[in-house]
Amino acid sequence: MLENTNLLPLSFRAEPEHTEACTPVRVDLHTDVGRVETRLQRAEHGTKAILWVFGAGGGLGGPAGGIYARLGAQFCTRGVSSLEVDYRRPGVLTSCIQDTRTGIAYLRELGNDRIVLVGHSFGGAVVLRSAEEEPAVVAVAALSSQTAGVGSLRVLAPRPLLFVHGEADEVLPPVLSRELHARATAPRKLILYPQCRHGLDQCRAALDRDLTAWLELALLD
Repeated sequence: MLENTNLLPLSFRAEPEHTEACTPVRVDLHTDVGRVETRLQRAEHGTKAILWVFGAGGGLGGPAGGIYARLGAQFCTRGVSSLEVDYRRPGVLTSCIQDTRTGIAYLRELGNDRIVLVGHSFGGAVVLRSAEEEPAVVAVAALSSQTAGVGSLRVLAPRPLLFVHGEADEVLPPVLSRELHARATAPRKLILYPQCRHGLDQCRAALDRDLTAWLELALLD
């Protein structure tokens, strides 16, 4: 359990303030405790967004050959903004939750009131915890997730939850996503990919298809 379960978003100043529609651009969120680096693809119109975070090492792009940037570009043309958040202190759960909630606050400042969180590996715990106190978050997807630090998933109900795992994961076994799925309440979904490893590269096409379909249900219906 986290000692502080109500990590408020940081106060920030965003640079640059304005971006061209759907053009990927680095946006720095300057805070009193450091800079949160992000990459934004802002839809020209719309109030919906996806926020993506990576694993314990931080960074941008995502697993499966950069799925965050790839799907972010596709959804942006459909009126859904995309924000990838890098961590100030990769691997430190409390700090990473705070960075993620700061990213949510930034998306809300841009006018988005329906936001989906997607996290990979360690980032699965980050997004599941970050959603707890954020009413603008309408759904959460955890890819190849750990269970450590996740907490109670029942507090996220009735928001849809997606758990994805490769059955050949060499870092975190697929039983972890099975466990998370069992602990969650409906609506929930579990997808397991045979012969797919932790980085999900071996199931890239299937993941693109399945995650896209789930995101469409969460945001575009």
